Amino acid sequence: MRVAVVGLGAVGTRAARQLTSTDAVEAVVCCDTAEGRVDEVVSALGPKGVAHRGSTDDLPDADVVVLATPCGTQLPAARQRVAAGQPVVVTSDRLDEVRGLLDLGPEAEARGTTVAVGATFSPGLTCLLARLAADRLEQVDEIHVARLGTGGPACARQHHGSLGGVGLDWRDGGWQRRAAGSGRELSWFPDPIGAADCYRAELPDALLLVPAFPGVGRVTARLAATRRDRLTARLPMLRPPHPEGGLGAVRVEVRGRSAEGISVEILGAMDRPGIAGGAVAALAAVELGSGRARRHGAGGLAELVDASAVLVELNRRGVKVARFG
Repeated sequence: MRVAVVGLGAVGTRAARQLTSTDAVEAVVCCDTAEGRVDEVVSALGPKGVAHRGSTDDLPDADVVVLATPCGTQLPAARQRVAAGQPVVVTSDRLDEVRGLLDLGPEAEARGTTVAVGATFSPGLTCLLARLAADRLEQVDEIHVARLGTGGPACARQHHGSLGGVGLDWRDGGWQRRAAGSGRELSWFPDPIGAADCYRAELPDALLLVPAFPGVGRVTARLAATRRDRLTARLPMLRPPHPEGGLGAVRVEVRGRSAEGISVEILGAMDRPGIAGGAVAALAAVELGSGRARRHGAGGLAELVDASAVLVELNRRGVKVARFG
């Protein structure tokens, strides 16, 4: 299998490394606008690394493409890959871009290919956790996602801006839009993170989870933030973001019914978002490149891959899942 990775930031570089350690992958074609970055990454990957020095518009043949460029730049490239009939893994967590990527579904289905949308730390890992938790229930009524931390600089800028937008929740069959930075909830993440105040933000999780769980009554997503984060969200970042963020965490709470009655399943994970997000993107690429996608079209990982199998492999690679209860 040949996999092309476009964008060699924190997530793209980690995805490339994970792919080179996968037996099914024969070559990892690396592409970035900075040629020096391509050479640096390829030299670290070993014999499987292949440098692509052209533009992203003329990628060499690959069984699947991972788009890990900054949010807001991935839709045109994904549209081009779909037109070429190539499976695509997209890491964007920008709300308007995710909506546009999902709109590629009919064309992807017609061309017999698949677009995995939001395949990173959150969404991505959170979608897999939601599916695993839901499989323990007979009926899913509510899904609540919370996240903390950022990957590289582009991710930090995106999260900063998301607190100044409009949050999108699903409730009783319709969309609700509320001001980002509102709706404070105290969420508990796996140790050593612990508790953090989380707020509405312009996050795409509900767009990916609602189609994956028909009949779900409520889906929400919140982002951990400080008072300063909320006050400065509509301003430029006061200081340059760190090249790679510190520890992050995700938490997914699924409420529903089981044979015992009303049940709540809570799963979480703790890792550096860039590392975990790269691993999720890499394994999603392997699933699509191997022809194991559950359907053609566009969607989140909760409906496109075998969540249990991917989580087992993530665990083997160091991304551990915790169960609350």
